[in-house]
Amino acid sequence: MTVSTAIARLNAADPDFARHLDHLLSWESVSDDAVNQRVLDIIKAVRERGDAALVEFTQRFDGVDAKSIDDLILDRERLELALTRISAAQREALETAANRVRSYHERQKQDSWQYTEADGTVLGQKVTPLDRAGLYVPGGKASYPSSVLMNAIPAKVAGVGEVVMVVPTPRGEINELVLAAACIAGVDRVFTVGGAQAVAALAYGTESVPQVDKIVGPGNIYVATAKRHVFGQVGIDMIAGPSEILVVCDGQTDPDWIAMDLFSQAEHDEDAQAILVSPDAAFLDRVAASIDKLLPTMERAEIIEKSINGRGALIQVRDMQQAIEVANRIAPEHLELSVADPQAWLPQIRHAGAIFMGRHTSEALGDYCAGPNHVLPTSGTARFSSPLGVYDFQKRSSIIFCSEQGASELGHTASVLARGESLTAHARSAEYRILNEKGN
Repeated sequence: MTVSTAIARLNAADPDFARHLDHLLSWESVSDDAVNQRVLDIIKAVRERGDAALVEFTQRFDGVDAKSIDDLILDRERLELALTRISAAQREALETAANRVRSYHERQKQDSWQYTEADGTVLGQKVTPLDRAGLYVPGGKASYPSSVLMNAIPAKVAGVGEVVMVVPTPRGEINELVLAAACIAGVDRVFTVGGAQAVAALAYGTESVPQVDKIVGPGNIYVATAKRHVFGQVGIDMIAGPSEILVVCDGQTDPDWIAMDLFSQAEHDEDAQAILVSPDAAFLDRVAASIDKLLPTMERAEIIEKSINGRGALIQVRDMQQAIEVANRIAPEHLELSVADPQAWLPQIRHAGAIFMGRHTSEALGDYCAGPNHVLPTSGTARFSSPLGVYDFQKRSSIIFCSEQGASELGHTASVLARGESLTAHARSAEYRILNEKGN
């Protein structure tokens, strides 16, 4: 197999740099009409025929010889069996990662609060976990037990009553690591269904699959399209684009390390994006040489090659200050600050899903076991979105209790504003509670 790279070289001093960067970053995660219609048809069928449609689609799309929905349900005992089927090293790694993820997310948990004003009015916020969450997990060979931990554990920490997992098993292929991760993370029920039909089942419920309040987890274009269509019926985490890494380096890190960090995201798929930004032109040359040297040694070399050649870049900037400006412009999913003093630059980072500090902190550690969530905003959405967390599985309700005096005082203000909006019922509702001068 012959592989070679022709990674793009950009220079921030180029007058056309902004245009070239925009072109490099452009990504349209939209479904074509055929995909969209097919997903709508699948959702309609699941809503109308429930379990029977799930069985039919699983037979057709996954090649599974299921006679009834019972063949597509895995109980808790099956998850526990998976723990015995994986190696001791795999189990230890899963448990170590789970403990770290749980410890980190426990610090995110929000509590209810209240305060009392001088007149006795009480205001506050009641924090309540979702009743039920649905977790979509890709199946077959492209399985990610780490994603099970990252999605299920925050839900459990939040206090979600039930976590329901759906995972396709193409041609009956079951990934024991995924089931073991589900067991360790505390998943309550597992259905071996996938695709748009699994999303529809979670959103609307069937005779066997319970309706959930929120659906989280990655999937292909059919899954993403289905999540778009059911949003509003249920909550969703996000519509994720291809994986991304942006490395900002001062030129002093081993170029082989940087090349492999770029590969770590490029190997996900051909549309993944890996970018290096540095003020040191000679260092960019050394990393390019490392890429060419190391690429033939990679098991997923063809995927990496297409990703690097199609959407990768080595960007030269004037100095580290401009490097940070470019990083904020890109708003990457993963940002590595591979510099001598990352803490000094951290206050200037405004847009990033996760920030990896220093030369020794590879992005791969965050994918698996550092503790913070690896479900992150992509395609520049870090400008307004955050990593998946406990807060995604908690609702917040406002608390308002007015004392007699408080209702009277606020009533005056509400009356003026309501009448200004010509909503007289609002105004009179508030005015009924206004005390007269005699206090009655």
